[in-house]
Amino acid sequence: MTYIVALTGGIGSGKTTISNHFKKLGIDVIDADVIAKNIIEDDIKISYCIKKKIGKKILNKDNSINKSLLRKQILNSKNDRLWLENLLHPKIFKETQNQIRQTQSCWCLWVIPLLIEKKLEHKANRILLVDAPVKEQIKRIIKRDNINILEAKKIISIQTTRNKRIAISDDIIFNKKNNKNIYLYVNYLNLFYTYLSKKNKKKINIKKNYLTKFY
Repeated sequence: MTYIVALTGGIGSGKTTISNHFKKLGIDVIDADVIAKNIIEDDIKISYCIKKKIGKKILNKDNSINKSLLRKQILNSKNDRLWLENLLHPKIFKETQNQIRQTQSCWCLWVIPLLIEKKLEHKANRILLVDAPVKEQIKRIIKRDNINILEAKKIISIQTTRNKRIAISDDIIFNKKNNKNIYLYVNYLNLFYTYLSKKNKKKINIKKNYLTKFY
């Protein structure tokens, strides 16, 4: 059984930065957001359901789904957001399991923003949180997604709280601005998770106590 480390964190916290560092070290990365995007693009039934439910206002001229418009729609409609999550979640989870079974590295990184919201904490052996100051999150997502500050704040407000993420996490990387030690933290954690995965295969029980916190 593959040793699974769940990587979570709020929008703009730096999950992609961290996961890319692990990927460079040869760790297989299963990203729920990437899976979701692929499902929306490639699954005809899912695409049809979204178009039928939300309508033409989220479509491009070629009748494909405009992800930016879809994001704005679900941001402004809680019902649409929950409907979409419930539609996609079973497919995302099924594909996640498929990719985990195909893992070649000694452990795998599961990038899952909605870990708490979907009550999936028990599906991972260990939880790594990427944390960042809210002001830094806002700056990053405004720049990345070309949205205004009100939209950025609204996205953050509908996600689970920072305190809840911290409470369930085993390891934390505080991804503040210009943190030049990120790669060192990732390198250490890779060695540590490799050690844990080997212990796990030998069925040696290790108490899951809070261990690492990087600033």
